[in-house]
Amino acid sequence: MINSVDNALAQQIVNTVKDVCGYDINFIRENGEIFASTNPKRIGTFHEIGRHAASSGSTIEVNADNSFPGTQQGINLPVYHNGRLLAVIGITGTPGEVRKYAHLAERITKLLIREKELNAFSRSQADRKNYIITTLIREQKQYPAYLNECLKEFGIDPETPKRFLVIQINPRYNLMNLSLLEQKIGQMFTDAGIELFTFSYPREFLAVIEDRDYRKNISVLENFSRKDPELFRIAAGKSCPLFHLYMSYSSARTALRSIEGRGQSFVSFDDLTLEIIVSSTDETSRKEFLRKTVNLLSEEELNIIEVYFSEDMSLVNTSGKLYIHKNTLQYKLNHIHEKSGLNPRRFQDAVLLYLALRIRNLQDLS
Repeated sequence: MINSVDNALAQQIVNTVKDVCGYDINFIRENGEIFASTNPKRIGTFHEIGRHAASSGSTIEVNADNSFPGTQQGINLPVYHNGRLLAVIGITGTPGEVRKYAHLAERITKLLIREKELNAFSRSQADRKNYIITTLIREQKQYPAYLNECLKEFGIDPETPKRFLVIQINPRYNLMNLSLLEQKIGQMFTDAGIELFTFSYPREFLAVIEDRDYRKNISVLENFSRKDPELFRIAAGKSCPLFHLYMSYSSARTALRSIEGRGQSFVSFDDLTLEIIVSSTDETSRKEFLRKTVNLLSEEELNIIEVYFSEDMSLVNTSGKLYIHKNTLQYKLNHIHEKSGLNPRRFQDAVLLYLALRIRNLQDLS
């Protein structure tokens, strides 16, 4: 809870009230110091009546025939919050005229204090969510007692299987518009029953979803990703126990790499096959396999066999897709055979070439 008004907030309040009423406003500390005012010359000076109002806890009005020599007419109103004095609001002017503005200043002060409290609560909640997610990503958990306390606060059941979701924003997206995107993604999370999520700098949202909720809401995620496939991509990791979610996070990243450059906007690790094998082999082994298969082929030749496999090894369909004659295609396939030692028209060799293409694509993206 907030139990004091800082200088910036006090100055914001006095400026706001003066815009409404036109009278000079002062914010006075318990010791009588003016710490915010619409009259800059008064900031830092002593206000005797303000100190009296603070110590007595009662409103003091100063009329023309007042008992405080050397002071101006006005009203001095103590403002309390959570049972503690925030400040004394002083408004210069005839009490009958400025009394209503003193109460307006009091209401504005309490509203702004309440807004700051809500913002602070939201930030602290966001910080704890971020702590939970970043901790679950790590294989080694630090401060388990605090983690369990945070999980309990958000009602996270440690006994049920869950998944990591990674939402990756297109690098070309202007992050100046991030707040609008946050609203859209936040609403999607609400629709999918996701409470635990955070923004990961610079361009990702990370979320944890119950496996049962994921299975019920796959269509929500897919439909959301299709609304603007050029803007972001969504990947779902495999289902894991809560304290093994680092594995789900890793699998979600593998899934993301598998759709890079393929025009897809949603992918689940559950749907991957070859990509799982590729991601589990070390870089040295992958490079050696590529050296023995496709490293001698040109980009044009790699594209030819890519299209050839995508067209189920049909010479007619492939030549049509590449806008070349069938005989020309056969000549090029023969040349690929000579250079690589693998015949694209022979099943066993085609399998090796296809695997090499997938490894090469994934390696370029990792």
